[in-house]
Amino acid sequence: MKAKQNWRLMALLLPAIALICVLFLNPLVGVLIQSFVGDDGFTLKSISKLWTSRLARVVLERTFWLAFTVTVICLLVGYPAAYYMSQLRPRKRAMITYLVLLPFWISILIRTYTWIILLGREGLVNNALQWLGLTEQPVQFLYTNFAVHLGMVQILLPIVILPTVAGMVNIDGGLIKAARVMGASPIRAFWSVFFPLSLSGAATGGLICFILSLGFYVTPTLLGGQKSLIIANLIDLQVHKTLNWGFAAALATALLLATLLCLLIFWLATRNRPEFATGGLSR
Repeated sequence: MKAKQNWRLMALLLPAIALICVLFLNPLVGVLIQSFVGDDGFTLKSISKLWTSRLARVVLERTFWLAFTVTVICLLVGYPAAYYMSQLRPRKRAMITYLVLLPFWISILIRTYTWIILLGREGLVNNALQWLGLTEQPVQFLYTNFAVHLGMVQILLPIVILPTVAGMVNIDGGLIKAARVMGASPIRAFWSVFFPLSLSGAATGGLICFILSLGFYVTPTLLGGQKSLIIANLIDLQVHKTLNWGFAAALATALLLATLLCLLIFWLATRNRPEFATGGLSR
């Protein structure tokens, strides 16, 4: 009976598995093959170029540093917001969650163009600064790392907040009360009890944010220009400008391996931590 039920559950997974194979695995295999195939057949020329090309090394380092800094900023900003939401009543928390999700109703492209309007030399920010007398001339906000970070944090912040809130809500409030009864101050109870248990949700949100940041394309292109060239932009350059499909496929393969490596490190770091397996202690 149990085996029959398992087969029924597997049957429910078949459409999803077929969709993944057609829309994900098939193109992925094509990219991997393209990385090792040249005009003369099998070759490692494109892969070796990743190590010999200074441009590729600089772009990879810049991509990882950008993803890391954006993730850190999202965690620093999102954790207090998530903590505030976790302390609200369910009805109010649901309303705030709707507000957090509201930006997803608007296209990323539109939101990025909005930052161009706000941060331009004749934009609202520069006009406000000059009207207040804080600056005499327009400040160069666009096509800087500041603009890229601002645009990416605005897009990815909800993705960090939501898993963090989910982890915090599942923490047993009785543990905090027990710590207070044992003489701990509110700050000590937070850092000793609440904070360690909330790390599972925060780490999940941070990991998702980091992986998504590695593949960002639109925001760095529009807000950073050529000075903020990252791996996704370099892949696009190789495909549409230089027509070097082999090197573009090698870059995409490197990005995929980096993502898998991040997932492996996260799994190795959390596999022996019960709070990461359960998402905290349930109420």
